[in-house]
Amino acid sequence: MSAVGVDVLVVQHGEKVRAAGNPGLTDVGHRQAAAVARWIAGNHVGIEAIVASPLRRAQETAAPIAAALGLEFSTDPRVTERMNWHGDAGIDLDEFLSEWEHATEDRSYQPSVGDSSINASARFIDALVDLESVHVGVVVVVAHGGVTVDALRTIAGDASVINANADLLHGGVPSCAITRLQVSNGAVTVVDYPSTGHLAE
Repeated sequence: MSAVGVDVLVVQHGEKVRAAGNPGLTDVGHRQAAAVARWIAGNHVGIEAIVASPLRRAQETAAPIAAALGLEFSTDPRVTERMNWHGDAGIDLDEFLSEWEHATEDRSYQPSVGDSSINASARFIDALVDLESVHVGVVVVVAHGGVTVDALRTIAGDASVINANADLLHGGVPSCAITRLQVSNGAVTVVDYPSTGHLAE
């Protein structure tokens, strides 16, 4: 725990059902969420709050964490995914994936669905900075791989992200991985890049 500011555990949601719209977790995803909940409850004290994306897969991941900690979780749309394919947004899946890659390569590109990488990272970081005004200690944020990587790129730079894990930019964040960030005096720093070591335990 940091002496000043807030430590943030960004939890990637568990494995989701492969479907358009707002799918929930698969059976594997629910087991992953239960495992990360047990690990957080057993390894972290001083957790003050849990914040989740409004999307179902994030809320279904947050629920067992909240139960294990005896807390309620709140939602914040600023930590939702950069882009989410609804299937009825005028583009098919192939077009959506093409736009996702375009937005990954060109961070200022505004896709037809969702946000640019730059804008997604800005709202995500704003949400983290706001946590410092109301919390001390540790906060759990249940979010998504795209926006988490967008934020890491803004906070640390592409070279640092690639050096930490070259697969993050295009391969994404593994299910229920934890990214550790610190917010102090309005600045966000990376403590640890996404890791799933806790799931092996």
